[in-house]
Amino acid sequence: MIMSATRSGSEPSAALLTAASLASQAAGQGTAMHAFCTQLYPMLRSITGQGVRDTLAAIGHHIPLTVTEVPTGTKIFDWEVPQEWVVRAAWIKGPDGRKVVDIADHNLHLVNYSAPFRGTLTLDELRPHLFSLPDRPDWIPYRTQYFKRDWGFCLTDRQLQALEPGSYEVCVDTDLVQGSMTFGECILPGDSTEEVLVSTHVCHPSLANDNLSGIATATWLAKTLAALPRRHYTYRFIFIPATIGAICWLSQRQDVTQRVAHGVVISGVGDGGQYHYKRSRRGNADIDRIMALMLAESGEAHEQIPFFPYGYDERQFCSPGFNLPMGCFSRSTYGSYPQYHTSADNLDFIRPEHLERSLQLLLTAFGMVERNGTYLNLSPFGEPQLGRRGLYSLIGGHNEGQKLQLALLWVLNQSDGTNSLLDITEKADLPFGLIHQAAEALLNCGLLGEGRTPV
Repeated sequence: MIMSATRSGSEPSAALLTAASLASQAAGQGTAMHAFCTQLYPMLRSITGQGVRDTLAAIGHHIPLTVTEVPTGTKIFDWEVPQEWVVRAAWIKGPDGRKVVDIADHNLHLVNYSAPFRGTLTLDELRPHLFSLPDRPDWIPYRTQYFKRDWGFCLTDRQLQALEPGSYEVCVDTDLVQGSMTFGECILPGDSTEEVLVSTHVCHPSLANDNLSGIATATWLAKTLAALPRRHYTYRFIFIPATIGAICWLSQRQDVTQRVAHGVVISGVGDGGQYHYKRSRRGNADIDRIMALMLAESGEAHEQIPFFPYGYDERQFCSPGFNLPMGCFSRSTYGSYPQYHTSADNLDFIRPEHLERSLQLLLTAFGMVERNGTYLNLSPFGEPQLGRRGLYSLIGGHNEGQKLQLALLWVLNQSDGTNSLLDITEKADLPFGLIHQAAEALLNCGLLGEGRTPV
């Protein structure tokens, strides 16, 4: 596995990002991101099936996307690709012949991966197949049974309590067939073959925060990075079914994992909760440090969480056989808000401004990833004379100028070919942007040169 690696700084990185802040390109994008979530919301997604393909097709209208189909039965480590789920209709008719539950009204009404069934049942016989939330009587729960061949319906508890004794006609017009599991990849080549891996899950039906917000944010992140004239790293965005999709991707792309230098799983970034970053299994990978620094400098309320082997797909990427430097970025964490995995996680629960801010913060972090060079002081015997190189004109007498002077001295002192700009930022307790500005100035006047990548 590649350990933490930073690029050498043989030339100014302004060519990579342009003079304007990369994060500023998120401005005004929240409305379009929310509209994209609205487009995806009605699609019936699962870990396999047409809903995933339709979702990937929609993503492909915004970014270049390659779609891979992995056939049913393919061995993927300790698992195998399951049968594909096909849904045509699902409903229950009451004693009066009227439909009391219908998937046509809401995708969550059918337990995901329900096996086919047709029959007439009494209410007592039907009840074990019905799921509701007594403490949230107007919400529909989200339930799955991927590996249990059964069927079920979810409904509001108010609907459940209104059911009267009698005969109920049940139709679950589904199939489990030999098909495939589908995932999408967007690859943005950079100067380096080392990769930044961004993952988000695409399997949940009609749940906005979990995870249409992640899909939209990853798509707009890729769109923004694709527009850059140049990138140092190669960026790979993967849109995968949760858990088994991540295992499938890892099985199919073992060669790629050797090149992953940084990675982030994105999920639940559209609600109004405070930000959370869950560290990688390594605990102090460069991406962990960069995300911590970005959040600290953002002024946003946030919490850092140590790695634990549960949650989203970071636990697959961080399994001991891979141990990739991948953390998880979210607002409210999974299961921590009442709307989680219910019909209340709808398009009103996520807001354009929250999506936009999440995009902005991730762009800020990736800007740090791109600019985190390692340099060599070319005048290391005492402090070089800054005045005759025009650097004092940048400094002036004001407070910000004094901070820049300190940043220049920190960069000169620490640039021995082993310390990255991230290392220097942490030691100096100065903003990353200021340290980078100092490095750019020193590069431009010939005081810094190419360093080496720390081992």
